[in-house]
Amino acid sequence: MGKRIKLQLFFIALKFFNLLYKLFFFWSGRYLLLIVTGSKIGKRSCIQACRFFGFGGLTVGDNTIINSGCYLDARRGLAIGNNVVIVHDTKIYTLGHDVNSTRFETKGAPVVIEDYVVVFSNALIMPGVTLKKGAVVLPGSVVTKDVGPMTIVGGNPAKPVKMRETLHTDKEIFRYWFSI
Repeated sequence: MGKRIKLQLFFIALKFFNLLYKLFFFWSGRYLLLIVTGSKIGKRSCIQACRFFGFGGLTVGDNTIINSGCYLDARRGLAIGNNVVIVHDTKIYTLGHDVNSTRFETKGAPVVIEDYVVVFSNALIMPGVTLKKGAVVLPGSVVTKDVGPMTIVGGNPAKPVKMRETLHTDKEIFRYWFSI
């Protein structure tokens, strides 16, 4: 089978996967779908109705919440730690295109989000970025470089704003059927 046909079949399977994921009300169905396709999800973690850009390659730690509308691109590897909060409509990319290539070839790198990180709404996390323990990404930020521990960043491109004082070590996890 040709490369183009295989790629098109992959896109069809991925579209079907994303449709099924959104149709499952109950977290147990979503969890099973993720596990069957090669992802690793920790205890008491919940991923709402997100859009996935690949199968497997996703690792999520314990007590993590990822709200609806997020894009999770795990084609080059996406590791999310424990007690992480990712708010709605955040986009995390691990793969893009080389704009200097005559063939516009893909290039990318894994994204690592360590423990106790908070990513607020509409943020963009670009390929190869590591968000260190306790980092905070403010709404609408575009993160193109690693963020240090306990550092709050904002803007486009994201720059340090100030340091975080405490971690959210006592938060509760609720597995909502639906979220906004």
